[in-house]
Order: sequence, then C-alpha cells, then structure tokens
Amino acid sequence: MATKIRLARMGTRSKPFYRIVVADSEFPRDGRFIEIIGNYDPNKEPAEVNVKDDRVREWLSKGAKPTLTVSQLLKKKGIPLKG
Repeated sequence: MATKIRLARMGTRSKPFYRIVVADSEFPRDGRFIEIIGNYDPNKEPAEVNVKDDRVREWLSKGAKPTLTVSQLLKKKGIPLKG
C-alpha cells in the first residue's frame, strides 16, 4: 500500500478549503482516507495552515510521500521532509 499525504477539497463552490489527509495512492482525491492530519484555508489572508506535527513526522517516517503542494506547505511550516 503506497500512501500519500495530499489535499482533499472541501467547502462550497467558490469558497474551498482543504484537509491534509493520508490516503492510499489509489483512493480518489475526495474519497476514502486513512487519517486527517491537518487543514489548509487559502481564503484567509494570509493563508492558514494547521498540521499535527507529530502525526506528519510519523507518517513520513513510515514512508508516506507528500504531493508537491503539501510538501511546499510543510516546508513553510518548518517540517523537514527528509531525515
């Protein structure tokens, strides 16, 4: 089972917000997931990112791969992606 840390879209048509979730790479974008580890709200100024640092580090140590967007968000929060 290849796991990914990615965004799942929530909210209404022109007011999206996103959950940061751990999901199997074969699950649909807004479908099943294993765990919610944070959220991202681009509508606020500045954009708001909340993550559970300990859970993110645990999933990264287990081999979960973040998507490009999630890796950029984690980098802004100061969470190292390697090591």
